[in-house]
Amino acid sequence: MTHPAIGDTAPAISLPRDGGDIVNLSDFAGKTVVVYFYPKDDTPGCTTEAIGFTQSVDDFAAAGAVVLGVSKDSVAKHAKFVAKHDLKIALLSDEAGDVCERYGTWVEKSMYGKTYMGIERATFLIGPDGKIAQIWPKVKVPGHVDAVLAAVKAL
Repeated sequence: MTHPAIGDTAPAISLPRDGGDIVNLSDFAGKTVVVYFYPKDDTPGCTTEAIGFTQSVDDFAAAGAVVLGVSKDSVAKHAKFVAKHDLKIALLSDEAGDVCERYGTWVEKSMYGKTYMGIERATFLIGPDGKIAQIWPKVKVPGHVDAVLAAVKAL
């Protein structure tokens, strides 16, 4: 499956978040939304990325953007991850993988010669018009939050 393209209407999102509330992408109509997909709560890269977005959450808000993290971890795991690292961003639980599929982030990966299915670390910048403005596929964590924030400010 491939990612939606820049200029496409962002695929719908309706998922439970840490704490249990349902978050819909449509709730943010007219706002800029950063949706980042990550493999797993409380792993080194994912923790660094979540803390990075948390440290910049006020800057994103000042630029008119909301940050949403998505993984296949459960709401309960997200709640523990948020509490452990004092995260200030919403983490959405896509246990069924539907949203990961629609965004093309559920992919075949390989490690140590074995292939398996997993979430590709990717970020989507959705403009106030609901269309995808920018995509960062196969994200490398160092410097990523700053790059996304610069793109939000440039919208």
